[in-house]
Amino acid sequence: MSPLSLVITGVGAVSAAGVGIEPLLEAIRNNRSCFQSLPSEMLPGPGEEWAPASAFRVADFMPPLKARKFDRCSQFAIVAAGMALKDAAISLDELDPTRIGIVMGCGFGGITNSSEFLKGYFSGGADGLIPMLFPNTVPNAAASNSSIEYRLKGPNVTMVQRFCSAESALLLAQRFLEEGRADIMLVGGVDEIIPVILKGFRALGQLRSGGWGRGFGEGSGILVLERGDHAARRGARIRGRLSGIRTIGLLPAGREEEGLSRLLTGFPQPELLSLSGVAAECKELAGLFPELPRLDTGALVGRSLAMGGIAMAAQLLTLAPGGTGLHLAASPEGPWFAVSFQGADSP
Repeated sequence: MSPLSLVITGVGAVSAAGVGIEPLLEAIRNNRSCFQSLPSEMLPGPGEEWAPASAFRVADFMPPLKARKFDRCSQFAIVAAGMALKDAAISLDELDPTRIGIVMGCGFGGITNSSEFLKGYFSGGADGLIPMLFPNTVPNAAASNSSIEYRLKGPNVTMVQRFCSAESALLLAQRFLEEGRADIMLVGGVDEIIPVILKGFRALGQLRSGGWGRGFGEGSGILVLERGDHAARRGARIRGRLSGIRTIGLLPAGREEEGLSRLLTGFPQPELLSLSGVAAECKELAGLFPELPRLDTGALVGRSLAMGGIAMAAQLLTLAPGGTGLHLAASPEGPWFAVSFQGADSP
């Protein structure tokens, strides 16, 4: 639980629902699935579904020569971060860039560039490698490229922690703000998905019923997390408040009830529950909040290792003013995260 007042002043999203927060909200309101059938030529065999960000056109946001410098994952992050900064009414020319940082959760990173880079090696050895592809193959490329684009000179970290990557990023961003190392932190997650990943999941048996490789999507969800005193000085609109965040390693078999008790101790009674990763598959969790409205963005826009950023953004956008929300995320082998949000201030 943070001793500071930490607020969310901006939100940005790119998802299978579309570009921006309005398409995401529209999909949630109408319970509209954004999944598409994966063409058989991409993944031979029984039909599969995925949730690509088909409406995203990088040319709508930057010229082609500039876009070529970035992998698709970085393009998602740069656009979502720009939307979040605009939503927060942050003027980068008027604020100290050393006090603005970014912590991004990422799973596969620039997997398209990684695939192309490795193809060159497998087909031509060391001489077949394309050096210009390498910088965008690493998971921290998205956060780094975003910080360069917006001249952010505060803390810059990328978290890779299975399905809880975005929530891990939020925990670290909270710490940076508490320690006084920044006033504003961009935080969230980003991932892309390509057919070769699904082929790998199939080879591992993870596309069968119940496999965690099913239902993957891509995109980026970014929050602007800010010290409350700093937001008040600049007269920022408050999208929501971070009440607390807690994590445990796992729910051991036979001790799920105890684990969930430890995870949720100290949180206020929520009015809305959002789920990310494999949290929706926890049977014990269903018994704790039987009548609570649930927001499972993974069922609408897909899930991935860092899609918790979109799930948290969706909860903040749908919470009633002053309402209390609980976001839960889990990876198959742990960890578990619980995040408590409070809705936007009343007009």
